[in-house]
Amino acid sequence: MRHTLTIDDRALSYLDFGGPGRPLLALHGGMSEGLAFTGLAEALGDGWRVIAPDQRGHGDSDRAPDYGRAGYIDDAVALLDHLGLDEPVAVLGYSLGGITAYQLAAAHPGRVRALVNVDATVQIAPDTTGGLFTFLRGMRYTAPTREELLAAAGPVGSRFVEQALRPLPGGEGWRLPFHPQDMTDSAEACRGDHWDNWLASTCPALLVHGTRSQTLAQDTADAMVARRPGTSYTPLDGDHFVPFTDPDGFHEAVRKFLAGL
Repeated sequence: MRHTLTIDDRALSYLDFGGPGRPLLALHGGMSEGLAFTGLAEALGDGWRVIAPDQRGHGDSDRAPDYGRAGYIDDAVALLDHLGLDEPVAVLGYSLGGITAYQLAAAHPGRVRALVNVDATVQIAPDTTGGLFTFLRGMRYTAPTREELLAAAGPVGSRFVEQALRPLPGGEGWRLPFHPQDMTDSAEACRGDHWDNWLASTCPALLVHGTRSQTLAQDTADAMVARRPGTSYTPLDGDHFVPFTDPDGFHEAVRKFLAGL
């Protein structure tokens, strides 16, 4: 069921899949939304209550004044407080959400009982080519028709947003489920060395890794597991988008880890 939390006059929309199980906070990747975890919620069944926000600037949540790392973490804490989840919860994050997840565990260790990092790296170099920003700048936020909006989105349209486009109020056109500038700002804020954040928490952790990931190199993944005590590792044959290209493998890896807590 979808709900809305208001933070500083800004709406944060979230899905609570319900059920009697233990809570699992699930944080999606960039250019995505909480609905991405529908399959995971079904796979986990009644054992886990999946709570999946549309993070700031994504999906049905309002745009935010900034997209720094602290804002994403504060939103997650505000949601846990809003739900009355004072005891530590399991937290899963993919890509952008994975960075938020392990930074949440580092900043608020008393709120996180277990951590699932899905293909989120700990080192992101400056963008010296401008490729990411050029790609996002070529996208349109709104258009009179779905077809125009998808055409402007290029290959991202069919892979990420075709089923997630939102109609504008009054039938005046369509919008993306994110603003391209917000995604640029979010990506820029993720750049840097986050090893200290990754190593700061001590809860049980799982790293799910697409072995052909464009984002998380194999040597970095190996080091993340070796350097952080209590971290297990599940490699899946795929690229950075392995939760979508191998959903069964992803769901089973998460289910097995959570079952062992």
